[in-house]
Amino acid sequence: MDTISIIGAGIGGLALGNILKQQHYDFTIFEAAPEIKPVGAGIMMAVNAMQIFDKLGLKEKIENAGNKVHGISITDESLKPITKTSILALEKKYNSCNVAIHRAELQRILAENIGYEHIQLNHSLSKIEKKDNHSLHFENGIQAESKIVFGADGIKSQIRDQIVETGNIRNAGQKCWRGLVTFDLPQQFDQEAIEMWGKGKRFGFVKISDTKLYWYALVNEKKNKRYLKLCDYFEDFHPLVLDILETTLEENIILNDIIDLSPIPSWYSGHLCLIGDAAHATTPNMGQGACQAIEDAYIIGRLLEKSHDFNVVFEEFQKIRRKKVDYIVNTSWRIGKISQWEKGNTLRNFFMRLIPDITNQKLAEKIIRLEM
Repeated sequence: MDTISIIGAGIGGLALGNILKQQHYDFTIFEAAPEIKPVGAGIMMAVNAMQIFDKLGLKEKIENAGNKVHGISITDESLKPITKTSILALEKKYNSCNVAIHRAELQRILAENIGYEHIQLNHSLSKIEKKDNHSLHFENGIQAESKIVFGADGIKSQIRDQIVETGNIRNAGQKCWRGLVTFDLPQQFDQEAIEMWGKGKRFGFVKISDTKLYWYALVNEKKNKRYLKLCDYFEDFHPLVLDILETTLEENIILNDIIDLSPIPSWYSGHLCLIGDAAHATTPNMGQGACQAIEDAYIIGRLLEKSHDFNVVFEEFQKIRRKKVDYIVNTSWRIGKISQWEKGNTLRNFFMRLIPDITNQKLAEKIIRLEM
């Protein structure tokens, strides 16, 4: 029997594995995929996540594998600035900076630091039963028993559906394309993340290495026409956007709906606890989905330093984390709606330009400050 089982080797599950390993806990991570391979797109590790990686001794390795990002700008379709958030002062204060990186590269670093002997691949959970302990049934026919279970299995969590039996997945009504491309980006964008706001559509891009660019494009679902090419939606944007899209190979583009999880009453039940998207999935508008999963892992680790009673830890974990993640989920949802307006954009942009830089700095610090 495993003392601790983590369901899911995404970034949250792997972060938790690293925390538990640092504290010398016995655990196994069960992952549905047959291998951890380079799939997916880019991801931004914000200062809050990088502070935690620093405590794990992984900050420098992640920085070297990605690209440091010192500013985040929102612009209009022609790349005219609307707002800009420079985090240089916050970087100095917290001794960390944002890092844009390939998601698979980050997973590889986290998995290697844990050791693959702790990760069981090709273990897709089909059923979980609560008896004296937790009985885990996998689609490959293998069964396992575990005293403590962490559900790190994402927004469509089997753990949440079967044990907590709650959770409403909300669709934001937006289609999102994500892509990776080898691209010679103008030098002015080397260490900046850009998001361009149009009418019912957005386009964002950031370098994740010396040669690789990660981009994403969002279109309101009601405007999405199957016969249109992605480039057709962005003909009225800066020529750089079309250049990026036309250079990207079709096989390097993924398409998803933008969804989140409406707040659920409880993240834990007995010796079982949800973390990350399984507990509080958010839309990607604040770049905090994976970062908040990493914060979950960090807070659980800090609480385990004080108590080995997991029921006490789970209760305190939810108390500490609830307010912040609810704020991020709700704020990200609102940003997603405002940024996809189809009317009144000029007025929206005008008023956003009036927001003082200090206000954006305070919002950034509220998000990246760790709670323990």
